[in-house]
Amino acid sequence: MTEDANVVDKVRSDDGLDYEFLIIGAGVCGLYQLHRLLEIGAKATALEANSDVGGTWYNNRYPGCRFDSESYTYQYSFDKELLGEWNWSERFAAQPETLRYFQHVAEKFGLRKHIQFNSRVVSAVYNENNPSWLVTTAGGATFTTRFLMTAMGLLSAPTVPRFEGRDTFGGTSLHTFDWPHAGLDLAGKRVGVVGTGATGVQVISTIADKVKTLTVFQRDANWCAPLGNAPISEPEMAQLKETYDEIFERCFNSPNGFLHRPDRRISTDVSREERLAWWEELYGAPGFGIWLGNFRDTLMNEDANAELSEFIAAKVRARVDDPAVAEKLIPHDHGFGTKRVPLETRYYEVYNRPNVRLVDLMETPVERVTPSGITTTAEDIELDVIIYATGFDAVTGPFDRIDFVGENGLKLRDKWKDGPETCVGVQTTGFPNLLTCVGPQSGSVAANFPRGIEDIVAWMTDFAIYIRENGVTEVRANREAELAWVEHVREVNQEVLFTKTKSWFNGYNLNVDGGDKPRVLIYTGGAVRYRKRLAEERAAGYPSFEILTGDALPESS
Repeated sequence: MTEDANVVDKVRSDDGLDYEFLIIGAGVCGLYQLHRLLEIGAKATALEANSDVGGTWYNNRYPGCRFDSESYTYQYSFDKELLGEWNWSERFAAQPETLRYFQHVAEKFGLRKHIQFNSRVVSAVYNENNPSWLVTTAGGATFTTRFLMTAMGLLSAPTVPRFEGRDTFGGTSLHTFDWPHAGLDLAGKRVGVVGTGATGVQVISTIADKVKTLTVFQRDANWCAPLGNAPISEPEMAQLKETYDEIFERCFNSPNGFLHRPDRRISTDVSREERLAWWEELYGAPGFGIWLGNFRDTLMNEDANAELSEFIAAKVRARVDDPAVAEKLIPHDHGFGTKRVPLETRYYEVYNRPNVRLVDLMETPVERVTPSGITTTAEDIELDVIIYATGFDAVTGPFDRIDFVGENGLKLRDKWKDGPETCVGVQTTGFPNLLTCVGPQSGSVAANFPRGIEDIVAWMTDFAIYIRENGVTEVRANREAELAWVEHVREVNQEVLFTKTKSWFNGYNLNVDGGDKPRVLIYTGGAVRYRKRLAEERAAGYPSFEILTGDALPESS
């Protein structure tokens, strides 16, 4: 490391910058990237909008918030001691426990002193004369850095519906992302929940037996599957620790970083009786098996998907007493698994309760929010609390909320207005030295998140070592490589049924202007293929990027 330090000292004395690397975000990815940069001796910091670490697990405190990937796969794998000392209490941990885990990581590795808390980034401007970034926070603080890394959460820009009169409501209204840290007493209240996606399903299931009345405003129906949560006993936890190597190896070799891998058979390889038996087993098992561990054609072939969808629809009908309500809860515009599948705990049974009713906004849309509640085309519904479980401006939303200004005054939101373009998911042309750890068209977007970010952090850390050892001052994505990657992502995505539905996977968002157009946000090629592409890039000396040292900068600089 002495040689690295000498290079850094020379660069620092020449440029006077505050940092070599600055990370936006101290959540799951930002924490780990910061740890790795500090480990190699880099001068690095992270700017975090919140007052503590954890990212999405710091903000999302709504009732029922928890993992839907197994707890013991949603943790860092890089440190044996860390793995050995942490015990999970549930198969799918709740938010408070998860937040404690990331706080523990920050303490264990001494990361807090390298993080600037309550520092929401509002702008980042590239300095072409001295290749670097000027970063400004909402409080007016400024930081200069040679390389800027983004680790904003994929789902960290909450959105609310554009209902007329939304601000006139006289009761309590809030987005689930903004749930009060002190909690919110819903006992005896008339509560309305808008949205039945993954968050809405968790909230609805958790509060139904605690409120006076619960009105669920469903914008579009979603397919759900049982979570299968259970406590983890001490003997079970001890056994898990003994098998962590095997667990992480299984995740490493699965397309999405989960324990669940696609069945290599196609559905027609077996009889209908065998298919139904397999689906019964998957449906009754914990986690995403029914979605990600199914026959490999169920997410690629419309006929196979239609048969699976009917199997799931029958489950809904069996669990909901009122046939008319059951039919409203069954999606008729997309097949099972072609959107993000919420995992639930007795969600459908909620609609059998006398204090719960479903309002289908496809039949009776919201006309306006009033001081006393919500008015649809059919009725006035009086409420004390309105909970907006209406999701996020996914993937690119966090970037749009920061004024990124690259070369020649180019704004990132302008470049990406018709859809993001990235070079291997890690950089975009026109924005030198801006490195994307979490963002569009990368491997972590459609993966078990900690598994995906460990791949990209490993690559970024190797790249940082290369940068420091070679005195690199500027990194630019190659435009031809960028166009080739976007086309590759588009072609790979066409192989699966995700591209035929309207969901955040494709950039559709009912709450955002222009959110009715498809965009290439996720990479469905899988973690194994993405990891291989990153490895090839590294082994070949980073040919998709123009890498310049101080002596090789263009004359105009």
